[in-house]
Amino acid sequence: MNKILVTFILLFALNCKSTQNQEKMSEEDITLIAKGDLYGSGEENIIAQNLIINNEKDWQVLMAKMNSVNKVSAGFSESKVDFSKYSVIAVFDDVKTSGGHSLDVEIKPNSKNIEVSISRNSPQGMATSIMTQPYYIVKITKSELPILFITP
Repeated sequence: MNKILVTFILLFALNCKSTQNQEKMSEEDITLIAKGDLYGSGEENIIAQNLIINNEKDWQVLMAKMNSVNKVSAGFSESKVDFSKYSVIAVFDDVKTSGGHSLDVEIKPNSKNIEVSISRNSPQGMATSIMTQPYYIVKITKSELPILFITP
């Protein structure tokens, strides 16, 4: 009888997701999939947006849009995501009339949410005159915490 009780308590303890554990998102929980620019002059039809992707269908739709002009996903660190364990965060800027623009993303979990801070960088000095659309895509360990996007 005691073995059953101990087993039950251990299983319960292992299955509980505490806020304390969720706060400890480390660098191993965040994987950069891709950072760069789309060069289709907006033909990909991706508006400036912040996306949280939690399923394979939405991920495939996004990759198809990104690949509609150039095969961008060929440069991804990974294209297969286990959505039972991970979520994907994708940030897209507006289409820009020149090169040299970029995005930086910093992910900071706390006890209430996961903050995704977005920095938009402009070119310093001369830039190419090609139209670009900056993007930033990361994979994070799935969490119960809401994701909050912060832009300055």
